[in-house]
Amino acid sequence: MAKLRSSEWVGLRCASEMLGVHPATVRNWADSGKLPYRRTAGGHRRFHLKDLHDQVEEGGEVQSRKIQMILQGALGQARMQMDFADMDSVPWYADMSHDTKQNLSSLGRRVLQSLSRYISTGAPDARLDDAVELGQEYAACLRADGLSLAMAMRGFNYFSSFVVNSILTWSELAPPSNNTEWSTLLRRVNHFTNTIMLSVVENYEAS
Repeated sequence: MAKLRSSEWVGLRCASEMLGVHPATVRNWADSGKLPYRRTAGGHRRFHLKDLHDQVEEGGEVQSRKIQMILQGALGQARMQMDFADMDSVPWYADMSHDTKQNLSSLGRRVLQSLSRYISTGAPDARLDDAVELGQEYAACLRADGLSLAMAMRGFNYFSSFVVNSILTWSELAPPSNNTEWSTLLRRVNHFTNTIMLSVVENYEAS
């Protein structure tokens, strides 16, 4: 049996967020056999992304839920990386104050929420105003903490890479609904995140 990547497995809380139901509901589905799972050595439940995707398809609203799951998967990967990697050895992260790290955690969730709305509504240009505003807040937060523009860009690229990785993971697990589904999604994600980055640069240069 091929070894499965850890990024393809999520915990109970993340699974509940992806499915849009209470953790107790996910636990009941697992106990009843409706939703497959495995347990870690410590006894914690882990759910495979493919099984969650299948559950979403059964429940309807496939496209919007799929986007939600992709972005939640990115958030889950970021959390795991922050928990287990030696982030204090990464210059842009080590130079941040505790308050800035907390603010960026909240801002990261807002980026994913705005990105989800942008994609789900067909990627209209009007939604890019959210990206510009998020870039302004990101720049103001890091500038106030004394980080250079180069450090700010490294930090943002580190975070946005998890979104791309999550899309690539899903493209391997879930068959596309049409020939351009995944390429279109990647282009829209890149357009939104590039707009944020341009906003960051403009606000650094204006300071």
